[in-house]
Amino acid sequence: MFLSLYVDDMLLVGNNLEMNEATKKWLSSVFEMKDMGEAKCIPGMEIIRNYRKKLLGMCWEAYTKKVLEQFQVHYSKPSYTPVEKGLTKV
Repeated sequence: MFLSLYVDDMLLVGNNLEMNEATKKWLSSVFEMKDMGEAKCIPGMEIIRNYRKKLLGMCWEAYTKKVLEQFQVHYSKPSYTPVEKGLTKV
C-alpha cells in the first residue's frame, strides 16, 4: 500500500481492497476527510488503469509540458531514446 499526502490531498493505492478500506476507515476516525472515489488525475499526473490486465500506469505529459514551458524549451522536438527490453524492471 502507498499513501501519498500533498497539503490537503491524499492518494491511497494498494492491491488489497480490505486493507484499503480498513485504512480509510481508520484515517477517517482520526481526521476529517472525504472519500472522493477513484482518482483520475493528481497535480501534474494522469492515472491510467487497465482492470482486465491488472495494470496501473501514470502519464506525466501535462507536468512535462509545464516544465518545458517554465524553462522555455517547449518548442523542442520530441525524440525517442531506445531502451533495451527488460532494462526498466526494478
